[in-house]
Amino acid sequence: MKIKINRNILWTRTFASELAALGVKYACISPGSRSTPLTYAFAKNKSIKTFVHIDERSSAFFALGLAKVTDTPVVLITTSGTATAELYPAIIESYQQRIPLIVCTADRPPELQNCGANQTINQNNLYKNHIRWFVDVGIPSVTLKRLKFIRDTAQQAYYKSSAIMRGPVHLNFPFRKPFEPESFTDEISELVIKNLSDRKLLYDDKVKSTSVNIDKFLHSIAGEVRRYEKGLIIAGPLNNNKSLKKLIIKLSGISGYPVISDGVSHLRFGSHKSENVIANFDAVCRSDSFIKKHKPDLILHFGRTLTSKSFELFLSGCKSKRYMINNFGDWFDPSRKSTASIAIPPVMFCQELITRLESINFMRKDKSWLKSFINADQSAEKIKQRLIEIAPFPAEARIISELIKFIPDNSNIMISNSLPVRDFDSFASKSSKEIFIFHNRGASGIDGIISTALGINAASKKRTFLLTGDLAFFYDINSLLAARNYKLPVVIILINNNGGGIFENLPIKSHKKIFNKFFKTPHNLDFSHHIKAYNGYYKKLKSWTDFKTELSKSLKRKTFSVLEFETDAVTSLKLRNQYWKVVSNAH
Repeated sequence: MKIKINRNILWTRTFASELAALGVKYACISPGSRSTPLTYAFAKNKSIKTFVHIDERSSAFFALGLAKVTDTPVVLITTSGTATAELYPAIIESYQQRIPLIVCTADRPPELQNCGANQTINQNNLYKNHIRWFVDVGIPSVTLKRLKFIRDTAQQAYYKSSAIMRGPVHLNFPFRKPFEPESFTDEISELVIKNLSDRKLLYDDKVKSTSVNIDKFLHSIAGEVRRYEKGLIIAGPLNNNKSLKKLIIKLSGISGYPVISDGVSHLRFGSHKSENVIANFDAVCRSDSFIKKHKPDLILHFGRTLTSKSFELFLSGCKSKRYMINNFGDWFDPSRKSTASIAIPPVMFCQELITRLESINFMRKDKSWLKSFINADQSAEKIKQRLIEIAPFPAEARIISELIKFIPDNSNIMISNSLPVRDFDSFASKSSKEIFIFHNRGASGIDGIISTALGINAASKKRTFLLTGDLAFFYDINSLLAARNYKLPVVIILINNNGGGIFENLPIKSHKKIFNKFFKTPHNLDFSHHIKAYNGYYKKLKSWTDFKTELSKSLKRKTFSVLEFETDAVTSLKLRNQYWKVVSNAH
């Protein structure tokens, strides 16, 4: 028996159904005509929740936030032309952080390429410098062979983005009209549909990100840990993994190596309360005398490049053996002095190394190296309490401690780039609260920050706070439409120092006219009008007590909130410099 179908719709529904069967739960879609078959297919799939965003750039960063939380691929759909280019910033971030995205761009058919057809650009491997895999799927066809091809392509996209290559993959979908499901283009046998339902997985569910033989390497590392008393464990930006945190701390106890924890490493938070976790090394390593006495012989580096520039300068002066440990053997060393980057899951590495050390009853008895770092960390913490945590309103550095102090346990914090993430790294103290930290430190851009936070909130269902500067807020202000439409009660802590306050650190600031016009770029905007236009709650804070009160109220609110600090970048920089100077002199 023959049935009438639209080939574009059958093609895309086969694709969407396969992704749903594999476990895809979210799709972000922007409106457009050429993408109608893709939009219809995902809108009709009850297993996939869709989010609609007018702005493609916001859509892409929202998808990034969803994928960060779920750790599974999120589908991103857009029409042809320049709309595809709007996705690129988020794709770059996805690539840098290996966040799984399946990017689906609609396109004109071959006969409309290179002839002046409207809304048509060259989309062939458009994102080639920042994509893990690309395929142009070709014009839809309803033969059994071609339908199996698009189904198999969905499987490849899923596994390549989530495990084998890990990161964004790009599928380009050219379509000829008509697009609508009731506009029939073909008649096919029911046997084709029946045979198509006979699925075979191209990949084993146990696909791993690495197949490296590590026995020899681990044997060597265990020997070096025993041999070298002076070692460091670096925890750079990491996803929250309780097992990894516990293992790193256990390894620290066995080896006698301190854990240098980046603010977004998650090691500073949770119930472990380990004094081996060093939270204030950004300040301590500004001391020349401390650095001279604390040159390590061995470094084990987990996670991405650290936020602290002073620590990177410290590393550039080290001649130690240094091993980077991550799933794909990615290189996170701007100094280019590391010995090797090993492709191995960090949890596996820690487990195997600890097992080897415990099998010979190794436990470093002399903890003087470790104690010197702990003492320096505790000394810097006391100075921080004396200078930063009692600083007058609205000191930027103190905002961090006030936020951590008053947010609920089990909360999300999304931290914007530029000054917020640097202040978080410098001034976030250890806390027993379980806090889930998110960031876009892959390419460290200030675009799409609000959208990412909204995606995090939508996927996690946890109370989500965003710490952002005014320029990043301005850059992504139209994403507040998604906050309104999807009733996402994100609490945005807006630090407004009226422009690029981070550039106050640059030598060019001495050229005031050039600096103000081309670097600081004061905008003098009143953000309250924008926030109210999207039905959000707005409050300009007047005191630390005001901040505490408003944070408490925001927990009961069903709409998004923006709590604004109006700060002075120059005054804030003076306080930071004072703190760093006092810590440096103390060591």
